[in-house]
Amino acid sequence: MAARPDHVNEAQKKSLEAAVQLAQLSIENTQRVIEVQVAVAKSLFEDSVNNAKALSGIKDPQEAVQIRTRLAQNSAEKVFAGAREIAEIITKAQAQVGKLVGEHVSSSSTEMMEAIQKMFQGMPISDKGTMDAIQNTLNTTRTTVEQLTRASSDAFQAFTQASVPATTGKSRAAK
Repeated sequence: MAARPDHVNEAQKKSLEAAVQLAQLSIENTQRVIEVQVAVAKSLFEDSVNNAKALSGIKDPQEAVQIRTRLAQNSAEKVFAGAREIAEIITKAQAQVGKLVGEHVSSSSTEMMEAIQKMFQGMPISDKGTMDAIQNTLNTTRTTVEQLTRASSDAFQAFTQASVPATTGKSRAAK
């Protein structure tokens, strides 16, 4: 019976480590997104300043329209490129989080099943049929948990892959 607190402590330690990894992933990816946003904003500001200088010396209205049109087009391209880059960062982050969570759930369920098996093995059950029934139940439960973990991981991956074209605008280009 003294083994149970150790199993609980170990499970809590692993859960804390997984939470720290998730937080670290979140911080790193947020930092990347902010860096992209700052780079795009800086570039747009520099372009605006340069175009304002260019526009200040122009007397021909058509040339001014051309410069403004070029500025708008360049700005839109930079904004969309930044949005695509952010979408890629988010997609990679979703995949990393999905993998980490899937691994943690799988590992936790395996450890839980092993702890339950040890608990039942330590009980004074003399009937072989009862022990076999318990073992079969535990094996069925383990298989079910593994299938659920795989299915949820597959569903998360499918969701992540389906969201990429929608966020990057690729689905519109394909039509």
